[in-house]
This record gives sequence, C-alpha cells and structure tokens, in this order.
Amino acid sequence: MSAQVEGDRPGRLSVPKAIGTGVAVIGLLDVVSAVFPAFRNGRMHHLAALFPGTVSSLAAATSVVTGILLLMLAHALKRGKQRAWWAAVLLLPVGAATQLIYRHSLFGALVSLALLAVMVGRRGEFTALSDPRTRWRAAANFVGLSTFAFTLGLVITSAHPAFERGNPGFGDRCLHVLYGLFGIGGPVHYTSDRVGDVVGYSLGGLGLLIACSTAYLVLRPARPVAELSEDEEARLRVLLARHGGRDSLGHFALRRDKSVVFSPSGKAAVCYRVLSGVALASGDPIGDVEAWPGAIDRFMELARAHAWLPAVVGCSETGGEVWTRQTGLDALELGDEAIVDTAGFTLQGRAMRNVRQMVKRIERSGYVCRVRRVSELTDDEKQRVRLAADAWRGTDTERGFSMALGRFGEDADGDCVVVTAHKECAPDAPGSVTQPKGHIHGHGQRHAHPRPELGDLRAILHFVPWGADGMSLELMRRDRAADPGLNELLIVAALQEASALGIKRVSLNFAMFRSALARGERIGAGPVLRGWRGLLVFASRWFQIESLYKFNAKFQPQWVPRFLVFPNSRDLPRIGFAIMQAEGFVTLALPLPAALQRFLPGRASRARRRGQSGYATPPAATPDPRKESAVA
Repeated sequence: MSAQVEGDRPGRLSVPKAIGTGVAVIGLLDVVSAVFPAFRNGRMHHLAALFPGTVSSLAAATSVVTGILLLMLAHALKRGKQRAWWAAVLLLPVGAATQLIYRHSLFGALVSLALLAVMVGRRGEFTALSDPRTRWRAAANFVGLSTFAFTLGLVITSAHPAFERGNPGFGDRCLHVLYGLFGIGGPVHYTSDRVGDVVGYSLGGLGLLIACSTAYLVLRPARPVAELSEDEEARLRVLLARHGGRDSLGHFALRRDKSVVFSPSGKAAVCYRVLSGVALASGDPIGDVEAWPGAIDRFMELARAHAWLPAVVGCSETGGEVWTRQTGLDALELGDEAIVDTAGFTLQGRAMRNVRQMVKRIERSGYVCRVRRVSELTDDEKQRVRLAADAWRGTDTERGFSMALGRFGEDADGDCVVVTAHKECAPDAPGSVTQPKGHIHGHGQRHAHPRPELGDLRAILHFVPWGADGMSLELMRRDRAADPGLNELLIVAALQEASALGIKRVSLNFAMFRSALARGERIGAGPVLRGWRGLLVFASRWFQIESLYKFNAKFQPQWVPRFLVFPNSRDLPRIGFAIMQAEGFVTLALPLPAALQRFLPGRASRARRRGQSGYATPPAATPDPRKESAVA
C-alpha cells in the first residue's frame, strides 16, 4: 500500500508540474512583451501596419490580462486541478493570437499552441477537484491583485518615455494608474495615440480583471468543506462514547470547523481541515483501531482527488505507527503532552514546594475555586464564563485547532468540566476560609465551613472529556489584573477534585520540542543540542515554547510524545505554514462587513446551531494558555 502511494505521487504530478511551469513562463512573456516595447521589435514588427490601431491596442491589453491569468493558474495546474486545465485551454489560444497581433511573434504563438496540444493530449493528468470554497479568498484576491495591478500599471505607464508629453512626476503616474484602473483618463499624456490606447486599455483591463475575479469569489455559491454537520457530529459522539478513552485529543474532533471522513464500516473517522492546499488532520483517528486503516485510506483518497498535501499534527505514537505503515508517510516527534495521574498527585514533597507555596499565597489573597461539570452551571453562569473568556483573550487573533473545542456550555457538552477562580468580597470577613483545602469548592466539599460569598470571576479552566475517566484541558484564561499564581491554583483545584468527579487522568498543556529543551540543558549536552535548545529559547519570545514546558513540569506529569506525520521533508515548510494558519498564528482572512455577511448562504442555519453556546469568538490561547505552542 505504502509503496503504491509513494510510487503514484511523483509520476502522477510530474507532467502537471512541467505544464504548470510552461504556462507560467508563457504568461510572464505575455505580460513582459505587452509592457516593454523592446520585446516587440522583430522581423514581423512591420506587420503592425496590417492591423487597425484599435485592434493592436486591444491585443496589448488582452496580452497583459491573459498573461496575469496564466500566472495565477500555474500553481493550480502544477497540482493537477481540473478547472485550471479548462481555463488554461481557453486562454492559451487567446495568448497565441495576441502574440501574433501585438508582439508579432510567430515563434511565441507556435510555442503557446504546442503547449496547448500537450495539455489536450495529457488531459487525464488533470483530475484534481477544486479546493474548499471560502470567501476570504475574495478579500485576499482583491488586496493582492490590486497591489500587483497597481505596480504593473506604474511599469506600463512609465515604459514609453519617448512618447510622453512633458515630464510627468511620480505622483502624476500614480494618479494616472489609479484613474486608469477605473477606465478614466489620467494626467499622463502621450504623443502617439497608439501608445495612449495601449496604456489605457491595459489599465482598464487590469481594473476589469480585479472587479470580475473578486465579484466571482464573493458571489459564487458557498460550499464550505470545513464544517461539521449535525449528523456527522452525532456519529462522532457515538464513536467517542465507545473509544474516546484511547486519545486525549479525541473530543476535539467535535470542533465545528473541521471536516470528517469515515471508514467504509463507519467504525472509524479522520477529522481534518484544508488550509493552503494542505489536508491537516489532528490527533489519532476516532473509533476502533482495527478500522483506522479504512478511514486513513479514505482520507488519502480524498487528498489525492483534490491534490491536497496530507499531514497529521499531534497524533500519538500508536497513531503515528498506523499512519506511516498505512500510507508510507514519515513521522517527526513534535513535542510532549503532560498527563497527570490524579491518584498520585500531591502537593507534598520538595519537588512540589514552589507550587505549594504559590497556591497558599494566592489563597491567602482571598481567591477561591469552584470545580463543576458544565451541566451544573446555570445559563447566567455560562454566559458569564463566555464573556469573561472573550474579554481575557490575550491576542487579537484567535488560536486553537488540534487542542481546542471552540465553544462552551452546549447541552451536548455537559460532561465538560469548568474550574473558576473567584476573588472573595472580603477575605478577612467572618465566614471566610483561609485554609488551602477549604478554598476548593466542588463535589468534594471537604470543609465544614459555610461557603463564603464569591466575588468577581478572575480565571477559568475548561476541560473536555477524555473517555469515561479522563479529561483534557481545552481553555485556560485569567484576568490580566489578577494576582500571579491563579493558573497554578486552578490546576491544583482540578487535580484535587478529580477523584470526586470520577477522573483518574488529566491531560494538561502540550509542550513543543520538550525533549530537546530537557536534554539541551543537561550536563554534557553537545554543541548541536545546545544550539538547538538556544534556538528554541529564542523562539519562545513569540511562541512560549520554553515557558509552557516549565509550567507543565511543575506538576510532575508523565510526558507522552506527540508526532507530526508528513509526506516529505521538503513539504515541512508548507505544512508548518498551514499549521500556523490553523492554530491562528498566521491570519490571511479578511472578514466581510456584517452588512454583507447576512446575505451569505447557510449563515442563518450555522448561527442557529451555535446559538449562545460558543465563546464570543473561538477559543484562544492566552499568556498561560492550553497548548499555545502548537507550532514552532
């Protein structure tokens, strides 16, 4: 199986890659020849007199637009996209005609037609389906194409200095380009009507290209692939109820912006999301291990059908073995997950001295914790948690994909556990509890004192189920103005109350490259390992790699490795970029205005599903967050 997969990919994509490169070269020549007069001089240049000036000028503008479209299609052709093939087949004859009419190059026209013949002959190589339709592409297209068109317009306007009237400055040229994109004449004038027509038609064609391509991307029917349907979610919950205890990340498969593919038997599933042409799965497949290969095969077939690059982030060692054996992909240790055995957790001993002192200090400051199932919260309490979680978000960009759920308080998620920290209204008032254990309120109720009046909500932990006897940390947020140590207090409260909830194991944060950091600081570490650790420490200024590892280590967890599965080492930069997009470290989306969003198909039904159950925005990582270092 793996040999077949590895053998199919290079042979299948070699022809599309070659054709895509050829199309890019022809597109570039079309643009350059239309812009710079020097590229149009040749033996057939005198044939220009045979064509009317308007025809020649329109051919120049068409050459510019055709060249840009071919350049835009080149990448999709390299991936074997079906629609890109149709578009290129229609554009290449147009480009050949413009080369004859405007550039007067018989050789260039023959090259375009020869490539067209090759594309028609190798039609079977272009079978990949379209990527998921997302409207942020319209905004990205408008910004990117407008920037490119404005820059190219300046080049076109300035490429004929011998025919310019007067001495127009840079500001006049910019204004001329801006007007020209809207089809209006600008302040730059030429002594030759033919040159003026070429510049005017070219600028107008660029403006029309921007408007048409953006309007198409905005108005085309929405068929988002990355959206979990109600039926799919119900099927996943059945699988999690039977096999959810195998993987601590299993419950995150219920994140609504993921797609899912099931095995033929329906006993296993792979959840994924497509970003930048990468089909990114997260965690292990859901369901029966014996059915994993069937779900993995379906996922790989889907990736091949769309020419997506398959990758898996955060799978376990068992999952990595199945993935690599079934697909022939490679694996890389990504980091370690911190898992605490609640039965063996204690604040006693020298190793826990710092945590013990911090917890006592924060409790003396008047903080108390409550540990409850989400189903025990009232609607008002749920809404209060949602608002607080949104207000305490540490970044403008929301983060979370492989280890974040994206909502809070739904009835179906009633088994989730929420830990809240409150500041007592009067720490020294009668009825206040000052003993460490007396400050934890939950199922245990381990004190005989009446519960003190709870004040402001100052911090939140949110755990999702991990089978019947475990839970996995999904969200950690606190008020920036609160005293340091609240996160330690929340985790200690959760671990101490876990037995009352029937919880035997708790998955905490995920530490990127934890083993490299640990080995690099040991005595006798080599220069390569020390250098790698130094690089990770430097990167921690932005991605909290080292700080998250040290925070996890305070609770003496068991470190369980997690892996990244990928096709080839050369694909790692592209996969890493897709992971950064998924986790929210890189944002390319520009949201449509609210006045336009209400016209998007399917928006009402998705809003009804969310209701008031999600956070004000999807869950984000904060300065002390759950698994913020999902990428390096």
